[in-house]
Amino acid sequence: MRIFLQFIGMMVIALPFSATAGEYAVLGNGFRLHADRHETDGSVVKLYENGGVTQISSGSVDHFEAEEEVVRAQAEAPAAHAEVKPDVPVDFAEMAARKYALPASFVRSVMKAESAMHQEALSPKGAIGLMQLMPETARQLGVNPRDSKENAEGGAQYLRDLLAKYEDRPDQVVLALAAYNAGPGAVDKYHGVPPYRETRQYILRVLKYWDQGQNAK
Repeated sequence: MRIFLQFIGMMVIALPFSATAGEYAVLGNGFRLHADRHETDGSVVKLYENGGVTQISSGSVDHFEAEEEVVRAQAEAPAAHAEVKPDVPVDFAEMAARKYALPASFVRSVMKAESAMHQEALSPKGAIGLMQLMPETARQLGVNPRDSKENAEGGAQYLRDLLAKYEDRPDQVVLALAAYNAGPGAVDKYHGVPPYRETRQYILRVLKYWDQGQNAK
């Protein structure tokens, strides 16, 4: 498969977005975006993290939650949820990347964009864990999405398959990320990145995390 590492150098876009501590912007679709703090400027909400800022429509934000409140709520969850796993070390990204011959920083960036590195993450659509695998996708990959190691490896395998699918395309990485987020069918339908705002923001987020990971070395 064609080496795609140099692609990131052509795709760095000045839309800083990171995740450290502070609060969560809860979107109308149920997803949470992590930020140190936020500011509202008319119809735009600015989320600040690690010196970077990303802007989203204020209409897409349902409410904000302080991080300590989210952590407290998780700690006080009923015992029935005791089987939920704690935050997963990034070593799972490294292990999965090594198994499928992918850059660890790339897998880690997808993992960060998908779940903020939390195995207990569950999307409104039912995607599970670190790499936010849908149950059917996990079944096809032969992995248990509720197992941290298998979830990471399943996501890395799926990324590898998508990169291979678009190997002959100059925008290989972007298409693979679009397919991971919106599905290969959507990419085929639109003959490229589908015109979904969520998908386009997702691609930018992964590429930004990847660039930050490369620069941190």
